[in-house]
Amino acid sequence: MPEWWQVVLTVAAGVVTGVLSGMFGIGGAMVSNPALRALGAGPRIAVGSTLPAIIPGAISGALRYRREGLIVGRVARWTAPFGVVSSVGGAFAADAIPEARVLTIAIAVLLAITAIRLGRAPRPPVPVIAETDAETAADVRVDHAAEEHAAHWKLAVTGAIAGGLSGLLGVGGGVVMVPLFTGWLRMPLKPALATSLTCVGILAIPGTISHTALGNIDWGYALPLAVGIVPGARIGAHITIGIAERRLRVLVSSVLGVIAVIYGISELVAL
Repeated sequence: MPEWWQVVLTVAAGVVTGVLSGMFGIGGAMVSNPALRALGAGPRIAVGSTLPAIIPGAISGALRYRREGLIVGRVARWTAPFGVVSSVGGAFAADAIPEARVLTIAIAVLLAITAIRLGRAPRPPVPVIAETDAETAADVRVDHAAEEHAAHWKLAVTGAIAGGLSGLLGVGGGVVMVPLFTGWLRMPLKPALATSLTCVGILAIPGTISHTALGNIDWGYALPLAVGIVPGARIGAHITIGIAERRLRVLVSSVLGVIAVIYGISELVAL
């Protein structure tokens, strides 16, 4: 294959990866990894070369979401740091754990459950207690503080799980964060996708550093991939922002369901 044609195909793979990343708050490795393998990259090079391209793509999509006020800063600030630490631990654990297929199957189950939940009508919001007097107002403030405390530890756990599985299995953290944000934390869908994409970009940083040190990044793949991912992520974010909530839920549900089937079948066959 001529070198210029390989570059064109890599950029095209980047655009598709970026659109999926921007729309669904995931890294998009499910597209970029097999695409780079098909273009001649080895398994480790395909994984490593995707990571540095994810960072500018996530920034591009996140900036578009930020213009609409959809990124929940508090969620990102509590989720991302724990994810960064656990991703490093997951990367080191990958060499010590020869078989992690059971975890991948568990992720497939989580994605399938999330896909089913998202396909249904959203649960009604929890009613707010009316502040009729000073005593009731004090109770509401106490309840709100308790909810804030509970949310903080849930976000920390979400980040740790997403980062750890990202480092251990090479899956994008967004594949885990989106289900946990929408299901466990009951975030609205669009803010969940926007905040997940922000965290995905941060979680890719330690992986990029690690794979650079290991020599697993081929910049001949990474740079053209980034050229495609950056505009693709912005396009994907723009599509998500403009689409109706109900249609978006069905679309995200379908995509997560497809990912669940791919993960589940591939790992069951490999057992």
